[in-house]
Amino acid sequence: MEILQPMFGMIVLSGLIVLTLFISRIGSIVKFWGNLQFAQHSEDLRPQLPRRLRLITDNHNHLMEQPTLFYATCAYIFMTGHSDSFHLLLAWSYVAIRIAHSGIQLTTNNVSYRALSFGLSSACLVAMIIREVISLF
Repeated sequence: MEILQPMFGMIVLSGLIVLTLFISRIGSIVKFWGNLQFAQHSEDLRPQLPRRLRLITDNHNHLMEQPTLFYATCAYIFMTGHSDSFHLLLAWSYVAIRIAHSGIQLTTNNVSYRALSFGLSSACLVAMIIREVISLF
């Protein structure tokens, strides 16, 4: 059951970013209510957004990409009963690094640091997957 806690940590992070995205957009939605057709396609709207709003959108999109593999991996580990202290360490490390990734992206958006955090979190995830592949043999 413990492996589900870091999974929930990622869910909370994603929920906070969804809320941040909503809050950042609600003013424009209210302001342009009834005249939002210019925003029907994100590729048309995105270039018109201020940098801060684009960063929130980018971070939201990133949390809907690779973390889905993290959720599936944690669910698999839970269902197979393979959760152990090392999987927990890797999973919590993944969550902590993804929190840092979001912080970087929403503030300075320093691509070097963002790439580093992405690489480190990816390494945690891949290590979890490799451990499960090895357990098959």
